[in-house]
Amino acid sequence: MSLSRRIADLFRMKVGKALDRAEDPREVLDYSYEKQLEMLTKVNRGLADVATSRKRLELQLGQLNRSAETLTGQARQALALGQEDIAREALTRRAAVTAQITELQVQQQSVRADEEKLKAASERLRAKVEAFRTRKETIKATYTAAEAQTRIGEAVSGISEEMGDVGMAMQRAEDKTAQLQARAGAIDELLASGALDDATRPAGRDDIQAQLDRISAQGQIEGELSQLRAQLPAGRGKDES
Repeated sequence: MSLSRRIADLFRMKVGKALDRAEDPREVLDYSYEKQLEMLTKVNRGLADVATSRKRLELQLGQLNRSAETLTGQARQALALGQEDIAREALTRRAAVTAQITELQVQQQSVRADEEKLKAASERLRAKVEAFRTRKETIKATYTAAEAQTRIGEAVSGISEEMGDVGMAMQRAEDKTAQLQARAGAIDELLASGALDDATRPAGRDDIQAQLDRISAQGQIEGELSQLRAQLPAGRGKDES
């Protein structure tokens, strides 16, 4: 499975779970970005391991090349001394070393090819991760702005859950106030009509006494009115009457 396919699968799995739990999409994007960074880290570690193997092969090749040169020199020295058997042995060993060198060179070329492939894959993945990061931040900023705008619109229009609760509380307060006002008005009307006793009225004062008091007050007013008429100039009171 390719790296991009694995990243896509991881992203789809997380997105599916996130949608099921109704997560914040910004958290989903951050999670996906973290997974891509982890994948990029693994690729870079693999690249470092391959580079280490290549370097180890280079060191081994260097040692084998020096050994081949040493054996060649020993063969020449042995021939110069007339020791063909020793020269033959040195050349035989050099042949074995040369075979090892050839084998390691093949391995070195293969490791270098793998290293170049991993380098190219790492660069492509790095570019994709960086592009995703830029897009992720853009989407997050857009989502945050839209979320803020939605909340402001809901607050202004009063359709949000919080504002709905406030509106219901205000309606309940207004209803209760209207009920209290109606009750107070009804009590005033009952007191005025005498249908309801006034608890603040002094004890012993019933409805008959209240009527007598009103008649007495009316008689007092008529007496005062007669006194005022008598004080008017002669003839004026009659004309007015």
